[in-house]
Amino acid sequence: MARNLPHRRRNGTSDFDREKLSFIPLGGLGEIGKNMYILEYDDEIIVIDSGLKFPDSELPGIDYIVPDISYLEANRDKILAILITHGHEDHTGGLPYVLPRLNVPLYGTQLTLGLIRNKLQDDLPGFRPDMHEIRAGDIIKIGSFTIRFIAVAHSIPDGVALSIETPLGRVVHTGDFKLDSTPVDGRVTDYGAFAEEGDKGVMLLCSDSTNAERKGFTPSERIISGTLDTLFRTYRTKRIIISSFASNVHRIQQVADVAARFNRKIAFLGRSMLRNADLARDTGYLKIDSKMIIQIEEIWKYSDNQLVIITTGSQGEPFSGLVTMSRGENKAIDLGEHDVVFLLASVIPGNEKLVNNTINRLFAQGCEVVYEKDRQIHVSGHASSEELKIMLNLTRPQYFVPVHGEYKHLVRHSQLAQEVGILPRNIFLMVNGDILTFTRNNPPKKHGHVQAGAVIVDGNAAGSIKSEVLKERREIAEDGVLVVAVAVDERGNLLAPAAIETQGVFISEDSRDIFNELYAVSEQAVAELSGRRANPEALRKTIKTRVRDVLRKRNSSFAVVLPVVSVKSRDSNNVFEKEFF
Repeated sequence: MARNLPHRRRNGTSDFDREKLSFIPLGGLGEIGKNMYILEYDDEIIVIDSGLKFPDSELPGIDYIVPDISYLEANRDKILAILITHGHEDHTGGLPYVLPRLNVPLYGTQLTLGLIRNKLQDDLPGFRPDMHEIRAGDIIKIGSFTIRFIAVAHSIPDGVALSIETPLGRVVHTGDFKLDSTPVDGRVTDYGAFAEEGDKGVMLLCSDSTNAERKGFTPSERIISGTLDTLFRTYRTKRIIISSFASNVHRIQQVADVAARFNRKIAFLGRSMLRNADLARDTGYLKIDSKMIIQIEEIWKYSDNQLVIITTGSQGEPFSGLVTMSRGENKAIDLGEHDVVFLLASVIPGNEKLVNNTINRLFAQGCEVVYEKDRQIHVSGHASSEELKIMLNLTRPQYFVPVHGEYKHLVRHSQLAQEVGILPRNIFLMVNGDILTFTRNNPPKKHGHVQAGAVIVDGNAAGSIKSEVLKERREIAEDGVLVVAVAVDERGNLLAPAAIETQGVFISEDSRDIFNELYAVSEQAVAELSGRRANPEALRKTIKTRVRDVLRKRNSSFAVVLPVVSVKSRDSNNVFEKEFF
């Protein structure tokens, strides 16, 4: 499991004199999601996490966003491993994009690797990564790095923090955590291990900042059981439908426990929910009596008060189980007044509109919907301010970098660090791509920057977030598209009347007059350029300008105009060479 690389000499100077350790975030700073961090010592790199984040309304049609790994691709030969702290998408979702490009060993706990395998089955069915399973408490050596995996409580089982001993000092990365004294699975954050690392001396602490603005302590996940018990009693006669993240095994366990007390059967709906539930049961992280589980196709055999359906869709995902039900498109389930829906998740920023639309459709179907925050239907998995101060006191770092959060969270976390005695000059507020460098005889410095933007993923395609495609999508989404098709001969003469089609364009009541004018200006443009060798590009531009002028003058429309020019081929009377758009 350990990999050891020899130290090198360059130009007669020993590595001891030249050695440096760099911490470089590629994602996760100034944002919620796409977490990815680099530790680089000499010619060795380890990567911590490889996440995604979901797009907002400014990125129509985009599936998700992952870190730009140009720096890692340029230094592929130096990368020893990717270490994954836990199985949430904001820490693992970038792997289908990253692993084929880097193809380096992957380290994680049993459940985390199982969730990753499930994801890769869908996205990269033929790809077999080099996976190494570890457990909390393990200590492994990879090159110059000695890594201790420390148990932490979070909203998913099997999460770990990392204590990484390097030749220049110890780095502790908390991953996502909270100090839950009564976790559902009994696996508490290992205070003792963090204190031990603090006693050894922590040079740099990188700590979860998500809830730095929240005062006090984050409530225990276990309080959800009480909420569920109350809701089950309140809606004793109704069929209960619960929507949650497919990876939230603790939440599913609590639903199963309450369902057992009320003698209800459980049916899972949604491919990721089914797959993750099977994985969690097979690995012992989810304990449900098999007699309680039925197939979704069998629910007709049971009365409403005997059923609980657990599904995906808490974020309004378009093809999730809850959303298809809300649209009346699910073959197995027809919703009505006999149903109550619980949304057991907080809304990810950017998904508010999708979730709100789903809730409205559920109400329109006649369902009762429970989603209000004051019903205690969701508990955060991240440490609040007092817990963050405890972590700082346990580890007592010499230097501190707040990670995992929007910039305001990072600032608040840095203020908490100052409250417990860390000097402001020893706290570094960073942005993605910044380089924080440690050397043996000098204080660390933040200097330099690597490429660390974002890559948008749309289906199997990936590209720069600055792509013109996004601008075109926004324009089409806002104003619709109008296509003008003309066919001309080699000398640019019109061969048939122009054709016009629209999608999503609002045309006023005098549409016939407007379309007649659009046909006229299109054919006039062809006539003006005819009589010489056909120039499709010039014709396209002229048609686009004339049609836009009519739309804006007559209809106040800014629709996207796409001319299609077809030129008759010299060699055949039936074949056209086309110039699109």
